[in-house]
Amino acid sequence: MNSKSNSFMLRAIELSRISVRTNGGPFGCVIVKNNQIIAEGSNEVTRTNDPTAHAEIVTIRKACNELKNFHLKGTEMYTSCEPCPMCLSAIYWSHIDKIYFGNTRIEAAKIGFDDNFIYDELLMDLAKRKIPSQQLNQNEAIKAFQEWELKTDKIEY
Repeated sequence: MNSKSNSFMLRAIELSRISVRTNGGPFGCVIVKNNQIIAEGSNEVTRTNDPTAHAEIVTIRKACNELKNFHLKGTEMYTSCEPCPMCLSAIYWSHIDKIYFGNTRIEAAKIGFDDNFIYDELLMDLAKRKIPSQQLNQNEAIKAFQEWELKTDKIEY
């Protein structure tokens, strides 16, 4: 890792510490393209009353807006903590090339941010999950998928 990479991680860590001081969660993130920060963010869950406003999600939204594209191919993420399952999914959906992180999810669990139950839930059968799930109106719902499949001018992602 070069000194530039180190400075990107240090910025993500600085954002996490600023977030703590401004009533956010202890998480910060930057996204880099061509050795330049194109977006940065911190945890805004409690500030915005949005449970999806994790630092990585906030930063992905800003980066997509900056690049005017929902694909972030050619970018790297520097985040103060190993991403949770939601953020990791968003990272994969956005096609970020590489993730660097500071703290581990084990360290996050020690201060009350334990995502292991979500990882465990994902492996369970739907009927055994903590939040019940039930399929409804599949015959009607499938019509949107059928329309999508036949659409010739769709934007694939």
